[in-house]
Amino acid sequence: MNGLLQDVRYALRQLSKSPGFAAVAVVTLALGIGANTAIFSIVEGVLLAPLHYRQPDRLVMIWGNNPRFPRVWNSYPNFQDWQRSGSSFEAMAGFRDQGVDLTFPGTPAHLRAGQITPGFFSTLGTHLPVGREFTSQENQRGGRPVAIISNHLWRERFDSRANVLGATLTVDGANYSIVGIAPPRFHFEDGVDVYTPLGQLDPLVLDNRGSHDGLLTVARLKFGVTVAQSQAEMAAIQQRLDLLYPNDNRDLGIYVEPLKQAIVGNAGETLALLLGAVCLVLIIACVNVSNLLLARSSARNREFAIRAALGASRGRVVRQSLTENILLSLGGAGLGIVVAFVAIRFVVPEFPGTLPRSEDIAINIPVLLYTLGVSLLVGALCGLLPAFKASNNAPQTSLKEGARGSTAAGRRTQNGFLFVQVGATLVLLIVAGLLFRTISQLWKVNPGFDTSNVITLRVGISPLATKTPSSIRSAYQQLIERIREIPGVQTAELTTAIPLSGEGGYLPFWLDSKKPESIQGAPRLQPFLSGPDYLRAAGIPLLTGRFLSDNDTTNTPCVTVVDRNFAHKFFSGETPLGHTITAGFGSAAFGPCAIVGVVGHVKATSLNDEALTNQIQGYYSLNQDPDQWVALNYREASVIIRTPLEVAAVLPSIRAAVYQAGNDQPIYNVQTMHQIASASMSEQRFSMILLGTFAGLSLLLASVGLYGVISYSVTERVQEIGIRMALGADKGNVLRLFIWQQLRLVLAGIAAGVIGALIATRALSSLSHLLYGVGSDDPLTYAFGALVLIAAALLACYVPARRAAKVDPMVALRYE
Repeated sequence: MNGLLQDVRYALRQLSKSPGFAAVAVVTLALGIGANTAIFSIVEGVLLAPLHYRQPDRLVMIWGNNPRFPRVWNSYPNFQDWQRSGSSFEAMAGFRDQGVDLTFPGTPAHLRAGQITPGFFSTLGTHLPVGREFTSQENQRGGRPVAIISNHLWRERFDSRANVLGATLTVDGANYSIVGIAPPRFHFEDGVDVYTPLGQLDPLVLDNRGSHDGLLTVARLKFGVTVAQSQAEMAAIQQRLDLLYPNDNRDLGIYVEPLKQAIVGNAGETLALLLGAVCLVLIIACVNVSNLLLARSSARNREFAIRAALGASRGRVVRQSLTENILLSLGGAGLGIVVAFVAIRFVVPEFPGTLPRSEDIAINIPVLLYTLGVSLLVGALCGLLPAFKASNNAPQTSLKEGARGSTAAGRRTQNGFLFVQVGATLVLLIVAGLLFRTISQLWKVNPGFDTSNVITLRVGISPLATKTPSSIRSAYQQLIERIREIPGVQTAELTTAIPLSGEGGYLPFWLDSKKPESIQGAPRLQPFLSGPDYLRAAGIPLLTGRFLSDNDTTNTPCVTVVDRNFAHKFFSGETPLGHTITAGFGSAAFGPCAIVGVVGHVKATSLNDEALTNQIQGYYSLNQDPDQWVALNYREASVIIRTPLEVAAVLPSIRAAVYQAGNDQPIYNVQTMHQIASASMSEQRFSMILLGTFAGLSLLLASVGLYGVISYSVTERVQEIGIRMALGADKGNVLRLFIWQQLRLVLAGIAAGVIGALIATRALSSLSHLLYGVGSDDPLTYAFGALVLIAAALLACYVPARRAAKVDPMVALRYE
């Protein structure tokens, strides 16, 4: 221990004598370690950390599936049968969420509300710190209106008061009595602040066995039961339900998966890519520091020789060198933690919804232990070669006057390090370039409608104005008319699904009277329920027939407008006009509706979602919505406004138009169509920004490393330069000599980097959700990455090479 403390004190003294070297080494390592810490904190929070439930490994999600979709939500009647029959589970619960308007207490606001079955929290293994869960009597139609609120809502609207149980909460015009408060860190779905009994929902939503309207099923396995065993049991249960209810359940299967897998999805693939990229950054940083340490060890040859002559063993010299290196690494780790904290604080919130479990991302104990381990490993790896080089020097040779410690082997080692830096940097430049090209290609995609000058928003119409279907229609129509009267507004309309937002679902349908034998196996239509002027407001082109009109009401026959994909798939070479469509499940099916027009196809989910490109779409008028569906459908409607004015300029007028009918009507989800389009590319943008940052760091570090290698080479070869110039070489010869020597090394590194990039981008191409419109071997991206690297190398080479060309031959020949 005394020897170790002595090594630490001596290392600190040595580093204090070279503050410039120490600062450069610490900052270089901080960039590499900090980037690793930031990405690992994301990996740990998203993938590695257990869910915040009791024994989370026993929790599973149960999905339905059909020939069209591998995962579909469940119907409430099927859920009840699963709950009664499933013996593999200790407990099973249902969850559904929707937007609601809170009007008391406090300022009116729009919230997310979860409808849950009794035992939902206990199924997850979560204990309510205040109050209780719902009872089976409360989970029935006509049951007592009760609610459980989030800890956030309790603090914000009730000032964390202790006597909140029994207090009133007014949601969508109905008064609920609070019976419980969720724990502070409870999280199942993003932004849910209110929980109400699922069984009290409208029977149109709950009672249709064939419909799958947003119900999620979570279950806790019994001890010793595996996911595969529960899958087999649930499949048998569903087969029996298929026989009992063939009209609704035929071709409906079951898929059971661990809850964590269902939450994380394919985020693991993207994070693996980022983790691999950040490891390359760390390797480049380590190589840079190793080069610095090699140069420094050469300058300290006489010191090490004296220590050896005084009796220091080779092991002691190595230990002393490693101590200095580990201190540098720990300093880099400390600064890197700060870098990681700042990166997470500002980068992750900029991409909401991109990362699952983003609330669990933090610099916590596992992340700090990882950083400590990385820093110790980096310190050892960076310093191992310089330490052994220092310990292997012969004292007699090093103590001779004029001995400089420079060897061809040392230069080869430094060149080898530089070769690695160049190759790794090119890999990152190419991967980042492919993602940049993807974003560029996505912005060129035609979404099928005019995205310019469009603002979208939602309004929670006052419950006082929405007592009956006719009053609901009237309230929304008056709102649209007031908005249309605002100066600068060209048009405004309602729609239940905004393009590119991923809103809306899919309904089975059939043409004319050709009802299929299996509803689950029937083709799917993506319905857009909109006001009559929506197609014009959105800028969707009419191809044949007509748009919806104000004359299409509940008093006229049902009509629909289909998209180009629909017409091409079912009426290739013929006209679909005059044919009819019936869509929906069981008693909730509507139609037949006559096709009166064909319009262009729009990208409904995202600009790059090729899987949905061939989905077929239909447009229906809200004015023809049956009375029993009006309250449900209008609640989900957004307002689309076409205006050349900026949001900030027109929003006050929109607020005034909304509040003209009452101040209890919240305005929310205000976005431009450009923002919606950008959000649809958030995963690509997130990966591109991080990989672009890593590539930039790598390019900087590689350039600094190249500059350092040439500068050191110039210092070591002053005598050689003098001889060359004395024999007739001019400044241009010397300049070209140094630049060409390093450029050859850079070109060799680029060749290796191209091979590495081809391997890396093959893995990238398998992530179809990241690349669009560009191949993994895109020659333009490879060429651009190589040119950027060559330009940076030439710039890094020029300054020290120019210094070499200015050497005075007479001074050089007297050098030592």
